[in-house]
Amino acid sequence: MEAWHYDGLVARRRHPRVRADADGLYLSEGDWAEGPIPWDALVTRDRNAQGWLLGRRDRDGWRLGLEGDVPADLAARLPQPVRYGGFIDRIGLMPAAIACAGVAAIVVAVGMAAPGWVAKAVPMSWERRIGTAMIGDFGGRLCDGPGGQAALDRLVRRIEPAGEPLDVRVAAVPMVNAAALPGGRIVIFEKLLTEASGPDEVAGVLAHEIGHVRHRDVLSAMARQAGIGLLLASFTGDVGNALGTLIAARYSRGAESAADGYAIAALATNGISPLPTARFFRKLAAMEEKLPQTALGYLSSHPLSKERRARFEASARTHRGDTPALTDADWQTLRRICTTDKAVVRGRLPF
Repeated sequence: MEAWHYDGLVARRRHPRVRADADGLYLSEGDWAEGPIPWDALVTRDRNAQGWLLGRRDRDGWRLGLEGDVPADLAARLPQPVRYGGFIDRIGLMPAAIACAGVAAIVVAVGMAAPGWVAKAVPMSWERRIGTAMIGDFGGRLCDGPGGQAALDRLVRRIEPAGEPLDVRVAAVPMVNAAALPGGRIVIFEKLLTEASGPDEVAGVLAHEIGHVRHRDVLSAMARQAGIGLLLASFTGDVGNALGTLIAARYSRGAESAADGYAIAALATNGISPLPTARFFRKLAAMEEKLPQTALGYLSSHPLSKERRARFEASARTHRGDTPALTDADWQTLRRICTTDKAVVRGRLPF
């Protein structure tokens, strides 16, 4: 049996030894240890053929993954997955359905009418709780190859030397994309690094995601996708699998345009050429030309990539003396951050 663990406080993946007795679970790795964790404090977030995903009722974002053959005596002690959820179990299915219908009506009347206002009213401490839980949902996919995180941190500082701290990580997921998470977290998917022509192209994409973070667009998009339900979940800490909601969510056309504006300004201020980012949008524009008619609804709410390319190209006219966002050595180290991490879990996200 193999195990991975996030404590819900820092975005650090551990691979602890797991021991159990009548009092609960014990975790240990080197000088670090936690336990006993009472059995009644544990909750099963997911269970499938690959193993168990456990959380704690008393700690947001705490995750323990057990993979492979879980010993029978340990499996017998672990809590069974909750079929509906704590709220439904307490009041029953029909009352819960009526309550949810009432909440849905409120969503239509209020939440969906002004998702940006609702999201910006959420305290940052709650937003960070959601972001911490989402980091746990990545499981062991966050990469930590030698020197890679330090190179990425230097790229972040090059784009935005000042401002509130950001937690930017790379995930071993085969997608040419990056995603802003709540609470100042950003995840770059590995394929964006391997497909990019250089660090300046990644810098433009990353600066765009930083714009979404600074404008607090992330919760706005999630509220638009899932309504007030996700925000209510932040009160109880029951935000498991919220990452799937974020990936499915889409920013408004205005939010995308504003994030582009933030990126253009950041690149100009810090002497990074916007032309590689323009080339990135040129590749996306070629893909959009092949989209079927069913995609027109998406395009109506998002700036066309050829328009975004033109905007970044136009901004280059005012640039003088740009320098690469990273040294070649740092760029190569960053590109290998997942391939040099022998412990990383590869594969698509589990939703």
